[in-house]
Amino acid sequence: MMKIGVIPDSFQVPFKEAVILARDMGVKGLQPYVTRGELAPENLSKDDRKEILSFVRANGLEFSALCADFGLLFNEKDTNEEGILRTMSMMDLAVDFDTKVITTHIGRVPDDENSEEYYNIVNTIERLGKYGDKIGVSFATETGPEMAIKLRGILEKADTKSAKVNLDPANFVMCAGQDPVEAVHILKDYIVHTHAKDGVKLSDTDYQEYPLGQGNVPFPEYIAALKEVGYDGFLTIEREAGATRFQDIKNAVAFLTEILNKLY
Repeated sequence: MMKIGVIPDSFQVPFKEAVILARDMGVKGLQPYVTRGELAPENLSKDDRKEILSFVRANGLEFSALCADFGLLFNEKDTNEEGILRTMSMMDLAVDFDTKVITTHIGRVPDDENSEEYYNIVNTIERLGKYGDKIGVSFATETGPEMAIKLRGILEKADTKSAKVNLDPANFVMCAGQDPVEAVHILKDYIVHTHAKDGVKLSDTDYQEYPLGQGNVPFPEYIAALKEVGYDGFLTIEREAGATRFQDIKNAVAFLTEILNKLY
């Protein structure tokens, strides 16, 4: 059965305070940003990592994934080596936090599959994926501006088993203009983590995020599609906008719980 998680940064409080808030809301997973601040790999000793994992477990939670999105330029050659090594350090942190997934955006996928930019993206995904093959961590690309078939195409070209997908249904709705139910079936072999976010597409260049259930993501159908393709991981709530994020997240937990109770 799918479980509900949350991005603790959405609470806009220190990490341990966010853990308590998440626990009291009844969620089971956390996907924190590890690109900066208190959970960045460079700021944590081995003992720090053990203590944080122990604290999370003591409160009945686990790490669903780590967010390693800091703007690595996947389409560039020879200029992103430092970023690749930094991403690998976040994959090492995932091992220490006992999770098997890191997520990030790879940028806009070019239309021309023969372009240097396209090749560079494939090569960067492949390098990170092969590192993931060695240490048991999936490198999950978050769905963004491209259609699902285009994203699947570039992942198929990467020679690694660890190149996967973090499916954000709102990004399909807001940016790509694609039905996320359709996207689930296209990407079914790659989905290892998902976000629970909602929104609407306002124009070709503009969109707006909304609390769950108030946008254009058809959540009952979307979650049913995930179940149909065999996904049983996390639905991780992400709230990046709005002045009432705490209440929006609390409402999202109830919203998702109701859907899951009807589905199982």
